[in-house]
Amino acid sequence: MSSLVKNVGTIGGLTLVSRIFGFVRDMLLARVLGAGLAADAFQLAFILPNTFRRLFAEGAFSVAFVPMYSRALHGEGGEGAADRFANDVLSVFLWALLVFSGVMMAAMPGVVWVLARDYQDVPGKFELAVFLSRVTFPYLALISLVAMLSGLLNARSRFAPGAFAPVLLNIVLIGGILTGAWLRGDSHDDRIVALALAISVSLAGVAQLAYLWWAVRRAGLKLHIRVPKLTPEVRRLGMLILPATFGAGIYQVSQFVDTFFATSLPQGSLTLLKLADRLNQMPLGIVGIALGTAILPMLSRHIHSGDAAEAQRLQSNAFEMATLLTLPAAAALAICAPAFTAAFFVGGKFTAADGAIMANIVVALVAGLPAYVIVKILNPGFFAREDTRTPVWTALAALIVNIAINLYVVRRFGIVGLAGATAASATINCLLLYAILHRRGWFRFTAKLGLRILRQLVAVAAMSALLWWLMPLLAAHYSGGAFERAWSLSALVAAGGTSFFAAAWVVGALDKDLLAMLTRRRARPAPAQE
Repeated sequence: MSSLVKNVGTIGGLTLVSRIFGFVRDMLLARVLGAGLAADAFQLAFILPNTFRRLFAEGAFSVAFVPMYSRALHGEGGEGAADRFANDVLSVFLWALLVFSGVMMAAMPGVVWVLARDYQDVPGKFELAVFLSRVTFPYLALISLVAMLSGLLNARSRFAPGAFAPVLLNIVLIGGILTGAWLRGDSHDDRIVALALAISVSLAGVAQLAYLWWAVRRAGLKLHIRVPKLTPEVRRLGMLILPATFGAGIYQVSQFVDTFFATSLPQGSLTLLKLADRLNQMPLGIVGIALGTAILPMLSRHIHSGDAAEAQRLQSNAFEMATLLTLPAAAALAICAPAFTAAFFVGGKFTAADGAIMANIVVALVAGLPAYVIVKILNPGFFAREDTRTPVWTALAALIVNIAINLYVVRRFGIVGLAGATAASATINCLLLYAILHRRGWFRFTAKLGLRILRQLVAVAAMSALLWWLMPLLAAHYSGGAFERAWSLSALVAAGGTSFFAAAWVVGALDKDLLAMLTRRRARPAPAQE
């Protein structure tokens, strides 16, 4: 438990910093661009490289590469075998990324037409989306290499550099927004801001790659780009990546499906969806990504050493930590969504009407927040055993459900219905993954874990009642001056957090051993990882 808490704390803490900068970025973006033509075009241009990044880098490649690299590192060959494997993979991976990026940039008009052909109905919107997408797409190759370097460090329990890299992205993008707003001046030409942002995306990729390369060199790893060679280990990696790509690809197709439906709705819908997802991503990124990243190499070691009991304990601890943090976060976000959207986003070109729609989207999205995080805990149970096929079928089932629900609800409920369909399909994927793990005896939901989560729900109910009562009392202040917004939101956060943890303590929802461990960490901080 101590290793898990330490690693999750490192990743989660730095991810929190990244999410705060990302939040500032989106606040500025909402005020400077609003939810109009240029904002929608940029959102699509930003979605494309990031979706393929999740598919190639953070999805299929990472889940196949990290266990293989970890096994080589801790096997008979040691450092030498691990270095050879990493260099062979880098040499093939780099050229594959360059070729794919070139093909996609050449085919960009067709790609944008498939995802957002309704943009052609608005003069200049389709052409702007194509141009911006070509400017941002080099980010894919850069961030994919960043993901590989992060994987090398994660396998050595050095999580800090990979977790810090997204901070650089958000800092550079904030600079892009401010630069674009300055260049636009009084011209009211939002395309200037959108172009500055698109250029910033690729510049951020350069900054992230330079930082990770420095971190890898500092860790004592020496990487060299060679003539690509398909060694037996590289071919094995490819055989593992193929089904994982298909599985992750299904999830990313689901993201493209959401994008397709969102671009068919009134102008600004895609922007509102992505801004609402920022609130959803705060706890998802801090908790889900941290747990998923920390658990995979640890779980791999327990499984390969034949310690099934320790593997079960590790996943149970991660499951409990996930629900302890996501259940109250989901409830609080759903209840307080109007306050958060009004206080953080409404202003400048972002209207109160935009904020009201965005609040409803947040409510729909966070209904699936626990499932989004738990999936990141359950998937490593397959990946650590080099089973990259099973998640394919659960993701396929979730995709079919997602499309079916969207076909029914989007016409009736618009962008809010689309967000609800995303939450429903994520929940189904989560249930399917657990059912398979349980059936195979790889992870079982114990009575102890169930009782702990039941007590967490009691604490969530107590917190929700207080927030439901407090929300209307402070309603006049959410759209006031900066000080009014700050103290009213602070009051909501303080009331929610205090009431939840107080109730959780009273009903026994908190693991006293975990609290003691966290206290010890605060008293004697571990040396920072590089």
